[in-house]
Amino acid sequence: QVQLVESGGGLVQAGGSLRLSCAASGFTFDSAVMGWFRQAPGKEREFVAVISRVGGRTYYADSVKGRFTLSRENAKKSVYLQMNSLNTEDTAVYYCAADRSIVSLEDATMGDMDYWGKGTLVTVSS
Repeated sequence: QVQLVESGGGLVQAGGSLRLSCAASGFTFDSAVMGWFRQAPGKEREFVAVISRVGGRTYYADSVKGRFTLSRENAKKSVYLQMNSLNTEDTAVYYCAADRSIVSLEDATMGDMDYWGKGTLVTVSS
């Protein structure tokens, strides 16, 4: 059974930082591209970041570039999203996702991923 379990969400003041984690099981982790997406209240889900299978390449949405850093530890079957300089527009439910067939990281922006977690809520207060 495939599981993606996010953790690390919470309430933070603008300008602060949070680190999200995603623990994976039930599939061959190092054969999957891993990504994060988010959905703010009243808005559609949007792409945040994606990382290659061995972690050598990443791709970010323009809105988070330079503030967020995505990494992975294949030995622990986990990915991490370090979020710095948070602002109120970052408030959303953050979802971890995995895909086994993506070749170009930019394709992940379409959101057509194989597996999804249930999400973790990040709230940034002003």
